[in-house]
Amino acid sequence: MSQEAQNPSDLPEGAAPAPDAAANDGAQPSGADWQAQVAALSARNAELSDQFLRAQAEMQNVRRRSEEEVAKARKFAVEGLAESLLPVCDSLEAGLQHPDQTPEQIRAGAEATLRQLKSALERNKVLEINPAAGTKFDPHQHQAISMVPADQEANTVVSVLQKGYLISDRVLRPALVTVAAPK
Repeated sequence: MSQEAQNPSDLPEGAAPAPDAAANDGAQPSGADWQAQVAALSARNAELSDQFLRAQAEMQNVRRRSEEEVAKARKFAVEGLAESLLPVCDSLEAGLQHPDQTPEQIRAGAEATLRQLKSALERNKVLEINPAAGTKFDPHQHQAISMVPADQEANTVVSVLQKGYLISDRVLRPALVTVAAPK
């Protein structure tokens, strides 16, 4: 047996080092020593195999759980927005149940419902893009419908035809604007 294998720190836990040839007066290690080493190595091998199988099973469980969480996140992604919109739906239905309302009452109800809707959108990080006149045209947030002569600086917003919307810093719909033409 080589000197490296005789080093006690190189042997598996519980295995006894083989006696030196000099300590054994030139005789080979006994069969009992070899059997003890084989038994210790077999036990260690079984322990490592068990640890490997358990780690592999744990990884499969983690993968399965994460796939389930991703599926649930996709399935219920709009849950918060839907919960925020339910009061808006309730308000609209309540308004329709009273057909004998005056135009002022209908307008007041519509304004209240619009406030509810805007609040629900803001809670879900859906924000308006409504540039003021004179704002520099931003092609990332605005879509120019036409260029018109105006008394303001070129490439600035003259009017907004339709508001745009952002959702968490991503343009959901650009604002439709007219832009001042160069002079």
